[in-house]
Amino acid sequence: MSARKSILTLGLVTACIGCAVVPATPRGDPASAATSEGTRKVLATSLEDMIRLARADASRVTGMAPDALELASAERVTWSDGSLGCPQPGLLYTQALVPGYRIRLRSPAGVLDYHASLRGTPVLCPADRAVGPLPADGRI
Repeated sequence: MSARKSILTLGLVTACIGCAVVPATPRGDPASAATSEGTRKVLATSLEDMIRLARADASRVTGMAPDALELASAERVTWSDGSLGCPQPGLLYTQALVPGYRIRLRSPAGVLDYHASLRGTPVLCPADRAVGPLPADGRI
């Protein structure tokens, strides 16, 4: 292989390393710990599934019965990037619009904000990291 092809190949490989999808909450993150292992393995596909999974996780986090958690809001949204509106400092995310869900549950301790893609599991997003979804009209 010529030196020119080797340099081109190395450049493409290096460029693609930055393209990797980084999960919004790696295992070491406290928000990730808020999602139980059993919940993580289930892929939800509807808003009703997402609400059920968010309630189950919030129940585990708060110690309350799932039905005791008030549904403040649940909607289909578009996230501005792969962080799903819950970016972690120092991590890179895909820079593409991501359709998903935002579910907010009210407990005596406050509102629990869950973010998800369309086919994933809801992740509890701490208030200090939560970024709202794009407006419904798609304007940034």
